[in-house]
Amino acid sequence: MTESEYFPFAFFEGKIVPTELARINVMNNALQYGNAIFGGIRGYLSADKKHIHIFRMSDHYLRFLKSLRILNKLIRYDLRKLFEITVELAKKNQPKTDCYFRPFTYATNFEISPDLSKLDFDFALYMIPMGEYLPVSKGLRLIVSNWVRINDNMIPSRAKISGGYVNSSLAKGDAVKLGFDDALMLTSDGHIAEGSGSNFFIVRDGRLITSAQYNDVLEGITRRTIIELAKELKIAVEERPVDRTEVYIADEAFFAGTGVQVAWIAEVDGRMIGNGKIGPITARLQKLFFDIVRGKEKKYSGWLTKI
Repeated sequence: MTESEYFPFAFFEGKIVPTELARINVMNNALQYGNAIFGGIRGYLSADKKHIHIFRMSDHYLRFLKSLRILNKLIRYDLRKLFEITVELAKKNQPKTDCYFRPFTYATNFEISPDLSKLDFDFALYMIPMGEYLPVSKGLRLIVSNWVRINDNMIPSRAKISGGYVNSSLAKGDAVKLGFDDALMLTSDGHIAEGSGSNFFIVRDGRLITSAQYNDVLEGITRRTIIELAKELKIAVEERPVDRTEVYIADEAFFAGTGVQVAWIAEVDGRMIGNGKIGPITARLQKLFFDIVRGKEKKYSGWLTKI
């Protein structure tokens, strides 16, 4: 990543510093054992191009702190202070386009051991410009991965634990190498879990269906948003196990996540989804989502932090 691909300032070791100085020692335990937790928060340029809207920052940081609880760790910042740091950094960097905040907390010790009980954690935050992580207007081509989604009792899927994302990296890397946009991952019992880095939805007979939380999926903020919006639009929502073959006969399918946003899926394993075009329910939810994050839907202004 070149200097033009990230913002000039980051929060590191308790203060805002030039991003190029936000570095950790090669002996750091988190580098060696994956003992870190990360998040991802979107900032959207408002419709009038005068502000940045940070989307659902409170929900993102609540999940972030809950992930720390799973590791039985604390950091020196509470929810309010995390908000203050994020807003201060955004004002310092003065983004003029859509952006992405990457908060993470990591083991600071130089321990040659995976023993969590010995480790102290600190918080850092940086920003990068970010448009589309995956195309949202061109249907995605997916393949079901041979790599099985890690079980919650192995590495908790509801926490964004850095080491666990090797699982996603294997699936994504293989899919891209084979010419696909992304991978779908199965649970150990053969049901659909999620994509390599986003939650997964299908539509059948007007019903919105997504894998249940116990199917080893992340408690996605965008996932929750889509479910809430669908219910408000009187679209029936089912959270339950999804079979691989049920995806093949779905009318519509899409990914939802902070990075991917709402991106429709045209094909899975060489099988066209529906008619191969974006479906009406997906299109409706996608449009509403983008209207909300741009500040066009005042009803949902409480989800936005204006910078």
